[in-house]
Amino acid sequence: MTGSPMPDPFAGSGWTPDPPRPLSPVPAIMGGQLRGRRVLIGLPGHGWRGDLRADEKVVQGSRTYVPVMPEAEWYRAEAEQTEVFAPLVPVERVWVEELGMAGPAIGTGDVVSRLVSLDEPPRRNPIAALDASALTGRRVIQLLEDGGERRDLRAVTELHTSDDGDICARVATELDWYRWAWSGRIPPTLEVPVHLLWVE
Repeated sequence: MTGSPMPDPFAGSGWTPDPPRPLSPVPAIMGGQLRGRRVLIGLPGHGWRGDLRADEKVVQGSRTYVPVMPEAEWYRAEAEQTEVFAPLVPVERVWVEELGMAGPAIGTGDVVSRLVSLDEPPRRNPIAALDASALTGRRVIQLLEDGGERRDLRAVTELHTSDDGDICARVATELDWYRWAWSGRIPPTLEVPVHLLWVE
């Protein structure tokens, strides 16, 4: 038994948005303000850890370090104005997530096109929500009809049909997403049409 094909969200609209910009990690050693920036830590040839936020660099002796903490702790510290423990990571092991220039999408079926260098964290190209295997809890980008992007969002549902018959998903700000975990307060959400939603 087969179901009906899913309606094409772009049919008849005459407007197809450009994909959002990818994330291109840049070494933290290159300078710039770090407080509140999303970072990755790791060691070339070994691996990477993300969903972290940084504070400003500190110098101890002849070494420079970056205080790094899980995003959940950073949001809680900012929202409640409290101190949190932040391990000091050598600056040469920290990369800052910057927005890069849009480029060709990485292939999903060809293994060779997905290979990366282990010398630095890989660039992350956004994936259309329609093509993602799952959404709930993932970092997402909402495209705005003026061409802008709204980031620092988390999906709180999978794709569903709205009361108006549109295919969409609900999103919350990251602050509200993390507050949900530490306070139990259900976040306010926004219903975003699938053609305006991408997984970061």
